[in-house]
Amino acid sequence: MPNAAAPATDGSDRSSPAHVAIIMDGNGRWAAARGLPRAEGHRRGVEALRRVVRASSELGIQYLTIFSFSSENWSRPASEISDLFGLLRRFIRNDLATLHRDGVRVRVIGERQGLEGDIASLLREAEDLTRNNTKLTLVVAFNYGSRHEIAMAAQRLAREVAEGKRSVESITADTLNQSLDTVGLPDPDLIIRTSGEQRLSNFLMWQAAYSEFVFVPIHWPDFDKAALESAIAEYARRERRFGGLVAKTAS
Repeated sequence: MPNAAAPATDGSDRSSPAHVAIIMDGNGRWAAARGLPRAEGHRRGVEALRRVVRASSELGIQYLTIFSFSSENWSRPASEISDLFGLLRRFIRNDLATLHRDGVRVRVIGERQGLEGDIASLLREAEDLTRNNTKLTLVVAFNYGSRHEIAMAAQRLAREVAEGKRSVESITADTLNQSLDTVGLPDPDLIIRTSGEQRLSNFLMWQAAYSEFVFVPIHWPDFDKAALESAIAEYARRERRFGGLVAKTAS
């Protein structure tokens, strides 16, 4: 069955997700609750990311996708955006060697046109250096928005039709799936959102068709291996309860 119409597990009965995606929410609220500047919340959020990448490798997760910067985040104050980009720069410069040593492959999805030159270069460097690693694939959704991703995929296919390279009838769910930023990646088995919010916020809307969702009340800076294990345990309970999840019965 094509990936666009099936869960990432391809019908196998897994009690542990192969692909976990996380909406890292709550840095600002974590800081506000402690009387700290938002920048400190983002800094602590990077520490949480380090913990979760390490924990994902230890738990045998094959793909970890993180929502690091939404295309809608440009509406935030310029100072906060500058802080976020500064953290990204430091994360790549300081952590890339460790990620590479630990066998982590970095893949970036999202719109790169218009990014500052050094940011775009750092993203390419992270991908190029780690391209052949196989321990864990860390997918960084940066300047990413799912509606834009789908619209761009539709435009590419429409252009091919206009140029006579394909017929209208050849456009299927699978061909659209192959035109998305995530081509070659399995759909997420489990999507986690921290900080208690219960929405996708324009994240992986196509890919989440058969995903399980776990919403946790803690803010992202407090997320750790134990919290990840708890979310995976909830996923596993649903697997056992529904005999492989409802999506798999439709295959």
